[in-house]
Amino acid sequence: MAGADPHGEAPASAETQPNAPTPPPGDGSHAGGHGGAGKRALIIGAIGVVFGDIGTSPFYAMREALHHSRSGGQMELAVLGVVSLVFWALILVVTLKYVVFLMRADNKGEGGTLALMALAQHAVGRRSALIFILGVCGAALFYGDGIITPAVSVLGAMEGLKDAPGLAGRVDGFVLPISAGILIGLFMIQSRGTASMARWFGPLTAVWFLVLGGLGLYHIFDDVSILRALSPHYGVMFLFDNGFLGFVILGSVFLAVTGAEALYADMGHFGKAPIRQGWLFFVLPCLTLNYLGQGGLVLAHPEAAANPFWMMVPQIAYWPVFIIATIAAVIASQAVITGAFSVTQQAVQLGLLPRISILNTSESQAGQIFVPAVNMMLMVGVLFLLAVFQTSSNLAAAYGIAVTGSMFVDSLLAWFVVRRLWKWSMGLSLLVLTPFIALDLVFLTSNLLKIPQGAWFPLVMGAGLLVVMWTWVRGSQILTAKTRKDSLPLTDLIEMLRARPPHRVPGTAIFLTSDPEVAPVALMHNLKHNKILHEKNVILTVRTSDRPRVPEDKRVQIEPVSDDFKRLTITYGFMEQPNVPKALGVCRRQGLKFDIMSTSFFLGRRSVVPSATQGMPLWQDRLYIFLMRNAANPTDFFHIPPGRVVELGAQVSV
Repeated sequence: MAGADPHGEAPASAETQPNAPTPPPGDGSHAGGHGGAGKRALIIGAIGVVFGDIGTSPFYAMREALHHSRSGGQMELAVLGVVSLVFWALILVVTLKYVVFLMRADNKGEGGTLALMALAQHAVGRRSALIFILGVCGAALFYGDGIITPAVSVLGAMEGLKDAPGLAGRVDGFVLPISAGILIGLFMIQSRGTASMARWFGPLTAVWFLVLGGLGLYHIFDDVSILRALSPHYGVMFLFDNGFLGFVILGSVFLAVTGAEALYADMGHFGKAPIRQGWLFFVLPCLTLNYLGQGGLVLAHPEAAANPFWMMVPQIAYWPVFIIATIAAVIASQAVITGAFSVTQQAVQLGLLPRISILNTSESQAGQIFVPAVNMMLMVGVLFLLAVFQTSSNLAAAYGIAVTGSMFVDSLLAWFVVRRLWKWSMGLSLLVLTPFIALDLVFLTSNLLKIPQGAWFPLVMGAGLLVVMWTWVRGSQILTAKTRKDSLPLTDLIEMLRARPPHRVPGTAIFLTSDPEVAPVALMHNLKHNKILHEKNVILTVRTSDRPRVPEDKRVQIEPVSDDFKRLTITYGFMEQPNVPKALGVCRRQGLKFDIMSTSFFLGRRSVVPSATQGMPLWQDRLYIFLMRNAANPTDFFHIPPGRVVELGAQVSV
């Protein structure tokens, strides 16, 4: 598989199924922009969306690291070492790798693994199987993160009920059902959109970070010697003291930085400056204070190591803190769910997944989308995790591997950007990237040791999604090649029609195809069975750029082929939703005049049958056919008026 070229024809029509996997280089630009929104509003908004995940890590990160240490948190070195490791993980992974370095590697303002993959492909200037496979692996692991984050965040907050004043030991059996109820409710409201609630995410999450910082500052004075943990040598001493167990502990320490990839993935929504300022001047200080406070509490009261976060909450403030913690966990879950929707949209546009129904939940905000199939998959996955793992401690073992895998992929993809796009020398590239890759490998291997405890889940899920994506890509590639082999070049068809003109009918016919050089199947069937040719004929191809957005003045390209035929190419960014009728409005302004009510759209629909003697293995053929049959209707996907669509099909084996 690694030696094959994973790219086929550019995503386009229903004829070869809509999105074969090669986006041609585009010239799109980030068309977003932040209007007149003030910098402070953007920073607060970023705090609500970008930092929600990392803001729930204090529930369990310190607890899990101390639990795995040889001393169980009883020895001074264990506490100082864990806090030191957590602090320096925040500095090295989040601050240096993502905030300082990776946020420079933006794709026209957008970030995230798939945006980085598209940027790397653009930088290399050719189709690269390695870059493609890395991007697919990163996207597959992201879905694992998207399932685990809501489960561990909400369950970690709800476990605060076990230590609540007057309820200790009396509600243990209700924590899981309450968590499940909250999460089911969260998934159920996704179809209604979250725009009305999103305006509160930033302020509420900001309050949560202030609570974290305040609790930490209060408990630092339990034992101010905890400030020594800011020195990295305590972390190093702790690792050596625990031997091989110290390597295992790093997997728990990494829980403190889960959510760091959201800094990069959500860059396009808020811009670099608000995210960087929000992290450096607000989120990082609050988290540092909280972990120092947890450490100070455990130094003064070793028994608090069992659950240091909830032990640090004063009884008088317990319920207000519990309520804001629950809100923070729900907001963190919402941010991940929304991120999964966005990644799915990108994957569909880039040809990694079949067409999926993507609905807009806001008429004014293009980014507000809802993907029913993904929402259902996430909900089932989250409930499965709750049923199997039941506690945040058990879930924590499964958590790190998905995030560390995604981070490792980001580091590898960044290599192609710094070498080919930024033109860094080999020496400088190695000097900058080697430490990041080494750090990722350390955290990745330490989390791999937790496979028996639960890390198997994101790996199994990621492998399943990898098979689905590869099957779709490879099947589309085979189908495109077979279509081209069996098709007639468009220029040859035009010459044949000149020699033997068919019956002409008034109006315009638009034929969707992924390969504008050959005669579309729908056109051939129309000539063969109906024996007619429209007065005007447009060969339409919808392509996806390797840029997130394409400006309107570069949306359409019209090329006359003959008096009767024109080629029309409509290009979208991988973060945009295709809307063919809207793009045709741009065509009219460029001289391609037609009446939409006298225009027929012809779609070629292929009925695919498996073949045991060619192409993919039989099981993969059947999986590809299943994906094709369950893909969204092309009429809906391209927003074509249903009353103007004619579908003509043929049977083909893969």
